[in-house]
Amino acid sequence: MFDKSVYTGRRDRLKKELKSGIVLFLGNVDAAFNYPANQYHFRQDSNFSYFFGLDNPGFAGVIDVDNNKDYIFGNDVDIDDIIWMGVQPFVKDIAAQVGIENSFPYNDLAGFINKTISEGRKVHFLPPYRGETVIELSALLNIPNAEVKPAASVDLIKAVVKLREVKDDNEIAEIEKALLTAYYMHTTSMKMAMPGVVEQDIAGTIEGISLALTGPISFPVILSVDGQTLHNHSHHNVLKEGRMMVTDAGSETALHYASDITRTVPVGGKFNVRQAEIYQI
Repeated sequence: MFDKSVYTGRRDRLKKELKSGIVLFLGNVDAAFNYPANQYHFRQDSNFSYFFGLDNPGFAGVIDVDNNKDYIFGNDVDIDDIIWMGVQPFVKDIAAQVGIENSFPYNDLAGFINKTISEGRKVHFLPPYRGETVIELSALLNIPNAEVKPAASVDLIKAVVKLREVKDDNEIAEIEKALLTAYYMHTTSMKMAMPGVVEQDIAGTIEGISLALTGPISFPVILSVDGQTLHNHSHHNVLKEGRMMVTDAGSETALHYASDITRTVPVGGKFNVRQAEIYQI
C-alpha cells in the first residue's frame, strides 16, 4: 500500500467535497469457486482500495463527514483461519496502517448505520456491481434490493470521479508498472502469432507473464483471429497464414492499477497487401 498519508489525504478531500453525512464503502468479500473453502482470487473493490488501501475481504469503511472521523469495520481472524494462514494482525493494527484509529467488529456496522439514519443524516454510497453487495446494502439501509442502485448518491459519484480522475505521482508509477508488463505481454503475443499455433497457447503464455511480473491480468484475455466478435474469450482457433489476430490484454499491480492495450497483427508477422491497406484505414 501507499503511505498512510495518501489515504488520509484522499478521505479528507472527499469530506470537503461532500460537506455532510457519512460515506459507506463496502469492501468485497471472498467468492466461492465450487465450494466455500475453494475461492476465486480475491479482488478488492477499487473505491474501497482508493480510500482505505486495505486488501482484506469482508471489511467496510465509513467516512463521517460531519464529525471528521474515519472507521473500519471488520472481524479479527478466528482459530480456524489461524490454522490455515498463521497468526494474523488485529483489525485495529491493520486500520492504523492507513491512518484510521476507529475500528470495530463488522457486526457493529448495522447499529452504526441505524443510528446515523435515526439522526436524519444521509448515508452516501456508490452503485453496487456485485449481488452480495446489493443484498448487504439492502439489509443495512432497510430498503428493498430493487431500490438499492437508484438510492446511490449522485453527489458521491461526482466527488469520487473528481478525485480519481487526477492521478498523483504514486499512481502514475503504478500504472507505468502495469504498462511495462503489458508491453512484454503484447510483444510476446506478436512473436508467437505464427501459423499452426493455437490461440490458447498464446493467451496462456501472456497471462503467465502478467502473473510473473506484476500480478493478475486486469480482465480476461481477448485473443482471437475472430476479432469481429467483440470480447471474444474463445481461444480454440489454430492460426493460419492470411489471418489477422487481435490481442486485448493488460496487467494489474498489487495496488490494483491496471493496463489495457489492444493490438492487431498479421499471422506470420508480415502484412499482405490487402491487410496493410485495411490496417491504414
